[in-house]
Amino acid sequence: MRDLNHDVARILIPRDSLSQRIHELGQQITADYHGKDPVLVGVLKGAVVFMVDLARAISLPVELDFMAVSSYGASTQSTGVVRILKDLDRSIGGRDVLVVEDIVDSGLTLRYIVDNLCDRRPASLRICALLRKQKARTPGPEIDYVGFEIPDDFVVGYGLDYAEQYRNLPYIGVLRPELYEREQV
Repeated sequence: MRDLNHDVARILIPRDSLSQRIHELGQQITADYHGKDPVLVGVLKGAVVFMVDLARAISLPVELDFMAVSSYGASTQSTGVVRILKDLDRSIGGRDVLVVEDIVDSGLTLRYIVDNLCDRRPASLRICALLRKQKARTPGPEIDYVGFEIPDDFVVGYGLDYAEQYRNLPYIGVLRPELYEREQV
């Protein structure tokens, strides 16, 4: 049986740090949305682990909904072409919406999602990202809540994947480059 931990060059954010920061984000969101019932819109599949833990850290009634978009495929870099694979189940018109994203890399996917959701006329729309790369390649939408700023490494774990693997690691780790560099040649 293969141990996915051996494919990780180093642990960037350990489980305890993730848990603590998500608790802090939950407290901040609870204060900011006091008296409101926000809809958390998770971006599948990567944000699902983060979103579930974040929802439990928010001391308000929340609804959960999901979108699935594609811009990476099996690559480590965004293609720049974004497609909606699964749309929301309910209308967000007049609702307070918090988009929950796993990682903001280029910002292209998030820009597309925000523009799409704004067209649906929510009462408010904010963004919460677990990770934001320090070297974002294009100016994206403003992120209201950021868990961690990270270097421009390819990371996996805690919902983030490479070729649909590694999502179940309980930490954020840097994937060993030799595992994906040969596919980019």
